[in-house]
Amino acid sequence: MTEKPRVAIVTGASRGIGSVTAEALAAKGFRVAALSRKGIGPEDRKRGVEEALASADFACDITDDEAIQAALKAVKNYFGQIDVLVNNAGQHDEGKSAEFTTNAFDTLMRVNSTATFVACREAFPYLAETRGLIINMGSYYDKLGVRFHAAYCASKAAVAAIGRCLAVEWARSGVRVVTVAPGFIGTDLNQSHMSNERFRDFITRRIPSGVIGKPEEVGSLIAAIAAENLHFLNGETIYLDGGQGMNH
Repeated sequence: MTEKPRVAIVTGASRGIGSVTAEALAAKGFRVAALSRKGIGPEDRKRGVEEALASADFACDITDDEAIQAALKAVKNYFGQIDVLVNNAGQHDEGKSAEFTTNAFDTLMRVNSTATFVACREAFPYLAETRGLIINMGSYYDKLGVRFHAAYCASKAAVAAIGRCLAVEWARSGVRVVTVAPGFIGTDLNQSHMSNERFRDFITRRIPSGVIGKPEEVGSLIAAIAAENLHFLNGETIYLDGGQGMNH
């Protein structure tokens, strides 16, 4: 008998890391539900996975609890099951801490941390049915002290903490939680940083190889973790930063 394809949800799937993650999962044989504010999947779909993704796009504002609930229900109704949730959607803001407003801080925490928790909470009943997996998007900034990034670092540290707690709490239900924490990845969102010669020199000195990461590497790692379905991998934060976080 042919095994039924597993179903993976990717939030923030229209661009960047979310886009390539959706495609990497499709290449591994997953049916992919691509969630985004626009309600469209990867904007730069590659030939060969278009059919797998074309009818699996769902609109969802991750900061809206009811929108998350509705999107998950729609995915379940469409595919019949949910096996993997990839909480990729997020935001990256920076600013001098002495001038960073409470509203800006709360917004970043809401997008990066609270929304991740809410998506996990709402997906739990569906994933308990399939003994599924949650992969949350963290950052190597979760363990560093970075100027102008107090809010962002706090939000990503919270993602890792949430993952550890849920992994322990939900293990007997068969639901596992893993955090993937990338280092500096070259995406369209940080092109302005890389065009700054001073920043580019700094970041390439910090990475031992001198080469920044690619979105495809993050997508491939997430897809591999999902595809292998290792039951003993739970609660961990897996860093993909080229050694930058440990470089002194």
